[in-house]
Amino acid sequence: MLLADVKGVGKKGEIVNASDGYARNYLLPRNLAKEVTPAVLKAMEQEQEAKARRRAREEQEAAQLGEKLSKLTVHLTAKAGENGRLFGSITSKDIAEALAQQKIKIDRRKIELKEPIRSLGIHEVPVRIYQDTVVSLKIEVVSQE
Repeated sequence: MLLADVKGVGKKGEIVNASDGYARNYLLPRNLAKEVTPAVLKAMEQEQEAKARRRAREEQEAAQLGEKLSKLTVHLTAKAGENGRLFGSITSKDIAEALAQQKIKIDRRKIELKEPIRSLGIHEVPVRIYQDTVVSLKIEVVSQE
């Protein structure tokens, strides 16, 4: 069983057949693999089950956070000109800070803002809360007066 990715042999966690000399002289001394025994197989199964439980819990937490974010509207203020154009711009960092003030912790890199917001009004911003889970967050930008 491989303990690390080995080029040309396989990826971590895979059970592969390697020649005796290659395993004895290269893989085992460098701790890249270990010999498969019933105890090793049982430990590997338990590790996979733990990963599956952790992933399910993370997906459930992401779903709850996504539901909360989809109902939420973040209000931001900025200086604006007559046409509704902002003098600066609203970035993902500004959005993350506004969410943090509402006790919602989201990394600014997960806010997928293609380009900074430069106008007043309501904007839909995608937020990647888990690997394949993307939620639309409403951002309302109002003039600071």
